[in-house]
Amino acid sequence: MTIKESWILIIVSGLLMLNCAKEENIYFLIGSDQVGLLTRNTTMAEIENMYSTDSLVSDSLQISFGQGGRKLKVFEKGGKHLLTLTSNSDSIARVGHILVADPRFKTAKGIGLKSTFADIEKNYKIEKIITSMNNIVVLLEDSDIYFTIDKKELPAHLRYTKNRPIEKVEIPGQAAIKYLMVGWQ
Repeated sequence: MTIKESWILIIVSGLLMLNCAKEENIYFLIGSDQVGLLTRNTTMAEIENMYSTDSLVSDSLQISFGQGGRKLKVFEKGGKHLLTLTSNSDSIARVGHILVADPRFKTAKGIGLKSTFADIEKNYKIEKIITSMNNIVVLLEDSDIYFTIDKKELPAHLRYTKNRPIEKVEIPGQAAIKYLMVGWQ
């Protein structure tokens, strides 16, 4: 092999690796209209084909009692939980709600399950913070993406209040994200 052929081989290999890395990024990209392979218009019937190399697990108890939307968990072949999908209640069942379970999924601004409240605040405009019994939910302005933070991440005087609104200045920057979700309802 000549030096010229070696350089061509190196360049072609590099381009192939860049292309593969770009495809993997798309597979784990979260946007308002996309979560990996899923889009706002993805029907529940299409899921099986989209994740043909992965494992799908249905919530059989929910199906038996006919409660609410259909729920599917998507696992990689190795058993790693990727997503939990819940259908909407339309006549054509589409993916309505997505719980992201794998930290490789990230928004275009790099926010994922390993991010903190400070990362959210730095990259997005927060519309509202909702307080529940054990968590707070951070809603973003002009986005279907939202985050849940466990109240254990908050100062002690805020952990046991369920009706008191919590302001963003009261949330420590290092507070970890518990759940990352997208709602297309």
